[in-house]
Amino acid sequence: MVTGNARYLRYIVIAFFTLAVLYFVSNSKYEAVTIPTRLDPTGTKNQPVKSEEPGYKPQQPIKKPKPSDETAPAPKKPIGDNAQSPLALTPEDPNWDAELVSPAPGLRMNATFVTLARNSDVWDIARSIRQVEDRFNRRYNYDWVFLNDKPFDDNFKKVTTSLVSGKTHYGEIAAEHWSFPPWIDQEKAKKVREDMAERKIIYGDSISYRHMCRFESGFFFRQPLMMNYDYYWRVEPSVELHCDVHYDPFRVMHEGGKKYSFVLSLYEYAETITTLWDSTKKFMKNHPEHIAADNAMGFLSDDDGQTYNNCHFWSNFEVGNLNWLRSKAYTDFFDSIDRDGGFFYERWGDAPVHSIAAGILLNKTEIHFFNDIAYWHVPFTHCPTGERTRLALRCHCNPSDNFDWKGYSCTSRFFDVTGKTKPQGWESEKD
Repeated sequence: MVTGNARYLRYIVIAFFTLAVLYFVSNSKYEAVTIPTRLDPTGTKNQPVKSEEPGYKPQQPIKKPKPSDETAPAPKKPIGDNAQSPLALTPEDPNWDAELVSPAPGLRMNATFVTLARNSDVWDIARSIRQVEDRFNRRYNYDWVFLNDKPFDDNFKKVTTSLVSGKTHYGEIAAEHWSFPPWIDQEKAKKVREDMAERKIIYGDSISYRHMCRFESGFFFRQPLMMNYDYYWRVEPSVELHCDVHYDPFRVMHEGGKKYSFVLSLYEYAETITTLWDSTKKFMKNHPEHIAADNAMGFLSDDDGQTYNNCHFWSNFEVGNLNWLRSKAYTDFFDSIDRDGGFFYERWGDAPVHSIAAGILLNKTEIHFFNDIAYWHVPFTHCPTGERTRLALRCHCNPSDNFDWKGYSCTSRFFDVTGKTKPQGWESEKD
């Protein structure tokens, strides 16, 4: 009996306590605190605007730029002032930003990323975009142009637009830029593919690969979406950037008078370009007016241009000047070699085509090597030479994987031909 009374007494106490808490809560006054989220132009926080004040408007969600199709974007007006924000290329430079949190200061170039991709590449290119955005573009917000020989589907557009901090544009390649030109003997081209397949030459039997190489050699820069840009950065699916990019490569190109750049170089597979140098020599004979006075022939040839040593810049990464590619010198070069049919009668790649053009049409000072843009595309890695550089750029690449100074790389030759000083520590990374 005593036990039962004690139980009832506990119930009464609990009930009384619950009612007291409810009464206290219902009669309390709560004042909401507005979290300051805006910055004034000086970078200091604005005072919060209370919801009861006149003119109050709730914060609107950020709207992503809408993707566009086919229409060439208008030329961009300069943003910022380069004089007030000189490039900081090393940690010793005054404007070096070690944190990389806020938007980058300075002028934005009239530039875009460009990617050739299929709808089925969506997740591979998504990986590449995140690499580029996280390491660089989230602070610069440059546009991105996607090109395809078929229409892009809604899923590709939705995924890529969500990842790119700038505006995205989607273009379908014209049939004449992705097909056999009328002067190609189809039967002859077919026999070449069959022969290369038997010899197990990579992509030797592929028609689409040949269309891609010809397109990248002579047409990507003429697409309507590309026409109002001055600079491009080529990005392919499933690539990686191993280090932070602390400065704007487009500004480096513009302010340094550079027209072509690379991070990896190597020897081309000779059996795919048997007559490419013959076509090049024919062009040089017919168009001496286009050959640069201080060209980089020494990078391409060991005997003053009699033969090609097969060195080329690996073009799956390149930052370049679109106006150079659209120049009469380059288009005359492409049109001349294109008529010889080597894209289909052999398997000419866009990398040796771009490299030969840069080597003979540009002065050596107009070609740039980006040591500090760390890059991987299967199977090669460019990891910046120099421990101090890698630490400053927060790199995660293994320096022993760096291809630059290996025997099959042509980068050492580039430094020798151009008279540039090799990065400190390069000897330790040789074979």
